[in-house]
Amino acid sequence: MEERNPHGTARCPSAAVHGVKARPVEVEVTITGGRTRVQIVGLPDMAVRESRDRVRSAIVNSGFEFPREYQVIVNLAPANRRKVGPLYDLPMALSILAASGSLPRDELARWLVLGELALDGRVRPIRGALPVAMYAKTTGRRRLLLPAANAREAGLCRDLEVVPVRSLAEAAMVVAGEVEIDPIRTDASDFLRTFDDHDFADVRGQALAKRALEVAASGGHNVLLNGPPGAGKTMLARRLPTILPPLTLDEALEATTVHSVAGELGHSVLVSRPPFRAPHHTVSSAGLLGGGNFARPGEASLAHRGVLFLDELPEFDRRTLDGLRQPIEEGVVRISRVNYAVRYPARFLMVAAMNPCRCGNHGRRDVECTCTPAQVNAYRGRISGPLLDRIDLCLDVPRPTFTELSGDPPGEGSAEI
Repeated sequence: MEERNPHGTARCPSAAVHGVKARPVEVEVTITGGRTRVQIVGLPDMAVRESRDRVRSAIVNSGFEFPREYQVIVNLAPANRRKVGPLYDLPMALSILAASGSLPRDELARWLVLGELALDGRVRPIRGALPVAMYAKTTGRRRLLLPAANAREAGLCRDLEVVPVRSLAEAAMVVAGEVEIDPIRTDASDFLRTFDDHDFADVRGQALAKRALEVAASGGHNVLLNGPPGAGKTMLARRLPTILPPLTLDEALEATTVHSVAGELGHSVLVSRPPFRAPHHTVSSAGLLGGGNFARPGEASLAHRGVLFLDELPEFDRRTLDGLRQPIEEGVVRISRVNYAVRYPARFLMVAAMNPCRCGNHGRRDVECTCTPAQVNAYRGRISGPLLDRIDLCLDVPRPTFTELSGDPPGEGSAEI
């Protein structure tokens, strides 16, 4: 340990996620004379400003002494980029300990650190661990210190020493060299061998619709299924990912990066199958395309390398749907706001489903339609022509008969197709 010097300065490399890529952020801490307070500069948002109370409590509850009767100034560089989220808690705490002489400053500067702190010093998971690990690898850094819950995800990057920690005290001992933790390495091939519970053999009848989805899967075509309620449109769409080509490792890492940034990975490590996203028709433009006060991917990007299913297509807001026109063509969502401009990948197959009219019975022989011709045309007219031009296959899906449901043998399974 270095000799304690409360008037010291320390720095800790960290990172910020912008879009689906990470950018460098350096946490600098200096301790000077003056009345006791913690000041954070460098365009922090509210979550970062609140971290001073979390960091102070975590340091004290982890058995360390917080500098008293000194001013602690934390700078998040570069100062012209806004810092968002609580992922700087752990590098701030370690930098304060290093600046006060409790940790070796030179050793801390060799790590790239991220993590949110609980009041008792526990390290909580963060979003975007995979793009941060990719950034660390491409910039030549070899050691990454981050929450244990994110370690397997970050371990997908080879040639990177990913060290998981569960508490601030454990992180401090790792930096000081008092304890060694085996780095985490994740073999992505173990997660690519997965299977889906849904199978095309479950679908009885609907030979034409199944054939259309086979063509869509092989040629990358968007599909519109038009039929009454109970025809099996959702069932068919849900099984389309099972006949898509398996994801390559690079494609799986692309999809996993988007889900990591959005905080949608959960307990998964790798998105190993083509994703299937089915947003409700009340979804907002930011929910479908991405954006918001703090940029995050929308449903279109979460469906990257998979299927975006839009049920009850005419019920979606027309302006929201028209926002899909450019992503369908280019495979990218571009979001430009006053405070940021980001790009998210969005190369997906779009499957849309709709009823033939508002009551759903237009064209049926067993049930009378209650809609007038004007109402039918108005219902169908809610979908813009430019969006329909981007849909390659449009087909009617009739309700299957009782004979088809009860008598027909099961069709081909997804593996055969």
